[in-house]
Amino acid sequence: MMTAMKILDLALARVPAPLPIWHGAVNASQWRAAAAAVRGSGGRLVSLWGCDRSDGIQESDRNALVVCAAYALPEGLVWLELALPADGVAARYPDVSQHFPAALRMQRAAADLLGIEAHHEADHPADRRPWIDHGAWPRAADRASDGARFRPLRRDGATPDLATSNEAADYDFVRVEGDGVHEIAVGPVHAGIIEPGHFRFSVVGEKVLRLEQRLGYTHKGIERRFTELAPLDAHRLAGRVSGDSTVAHAWAYCMALESAAGCSVPARAAVLRALLLERERVANHLGDLGAIGNDAALAFGLAQFSRLREDWLRLSRETFGHRLMMDAVVPGGVATDLGSEALTALRRQCDAIEHEVIALRAIYDQHAGLQDRFIGTGIATPDLAQQLGLTGLAGRASGQPADLRCDHAFAPYGALAVRRATRTEGDVAARVSVRFDETRESLRLMRELCAALPGGAVRADITLPARSAFGAGWVEGWRGEVFVALELDDASCIRRCHCHDPSWQNWPVLEHATIGNIVPDFPLINKSFNLSYSGHDL
Repeated sequence: MMTAMKILDLALARVPAPLPIWHGAVNASQWRAAAAAVRGSGGRLVSLWGCDRSDGIQESDRNALVVCAAYALPEGLVWLELALPADGVAARYPDVSQHFPAALRMQRAAADLLGIEAHHEADHPADRRPWIDHGAWPRAADRASDGARFRPLRRDGATPDLATSNEAADYDFVRVEGDGVHEIAVGPVHAGIIEPGHFRFSVVGEKVLRLEQRLGYTHKGIERRFTELAPLDAHRLAGRVSGDSTVAHAWAYCMALESAAGCSVPARAAVLRALLLERERVANHLGDLGAIGNDAALAFGLAQFSRLREDWLRLSRETFGHRLMMDAVVPGGVATDLGSEALTALRRQCDAIEHEVIALRAIYDQHAGLQDRFIGTGIATPDLAQQLGLTGLAGRASGQPADLRCDHAFAPYGALAVRRATRTEGDVAARVSVRFDETRESLRLMRELCAALPGGAVRADITLPARSAFGAGWVEGWRGEVFVALELDDASCIRRCHCHDPSWQNWPVLEHATIGNIVPDFPLINKSFNLSYSGHDL
């Protein structure tokens, strides 16, 4: 059925979603072979996560742990799951990071959250350092004897004994040695109002030899919290995974819930969702273009793009009830309909913004000092991007063309003929160029969406299935593809909801893109990627 899966002869079931998504169970050898086959066919790893399907009571349920992986192929997305036999407290599965380096941190996070561990080959060294767990989590009271850490997504009934919690542990950063090498530690608390993350630079003079990140400071227990919410209410939590991508995450969650329930979204609602998504894309591109200019000492750029973004957000507030359009996407459709006056206002703003964006792009392109800072800075070559799985707008600036709006054009994108924005240079200049191109394309798309808005309802009723069910959502957000895997149990409650932000793939690439540059250029490189801390840490 699918090129990468033909040799495996897997039994896959089509998930009733707007995009081509398949789901199936595999054994350990198939799990290992699937990763190699997907890599060999040019596919991508979208996400890797674990789930505890026990009822939290029976000891025999300890073998109800599974590890899941979602792969993107030319034909669609394949969600594979592998049941893990319990081996004491830990359960092991074959490592896939040798095929997909981005999986390494995902596997480390799964070990922290569930106690499932990737088994590495002898010639592929393991990195078993905790990722999300910084050492301050409590130990499970019923596991104190064997020293196991508390696993927040396990359902075995263990209650953490807060009196036994540890102080935050030191992180074993990789050390670079040599004459003149020294370290610069930046964060996790920063001088501005950005989220916390630690960056450890190994430098000679001002040249960066190595950068290593330590994330997880904004871990809030979102995945556990999902299991405590009603499925029809949990879209609000999904929309708060990463505030700058509230529409993308909420849409992906609602798509997953609708596919699990077999619900179709009205045509008018689909168009309005796309309108919201493109407005979110433009809002972030406007903000980033100004901030990138400011980091290259062009304060004029920050002032002008901040003005445009503020006008954009104000109209979003007037039209959809929230500056960031939170809670605008709801199960079955959207929360707000638009009248003719609102549609006219949106179209007029698209025209006005485009006129100014064209003028500002000419200034950016012709500003010698700005281009001197942009060109050749923070390069992620197409080969490196392909090897490490760089995705989204940063990937498209490095020759990785994936864009769900083009590759798997779910409604209403199939009728819009989205023009893909790509570059191959992979530097700050390329990422800025992609933002300009995508901004103009989104403005074109919104004008078409407003002009061709169909009639009808904006929300359909959803009846939850009276059985366990799976659903998946896959949406091209402004930063890249957002993925949600949803499992409902027999009582129509959320057993597991996994939200994946494209920042997981892109944070490691930022490390490589910084090597060889000078330390003062890191803020510029970092902003040109503009990755999410909160969307990663969950």
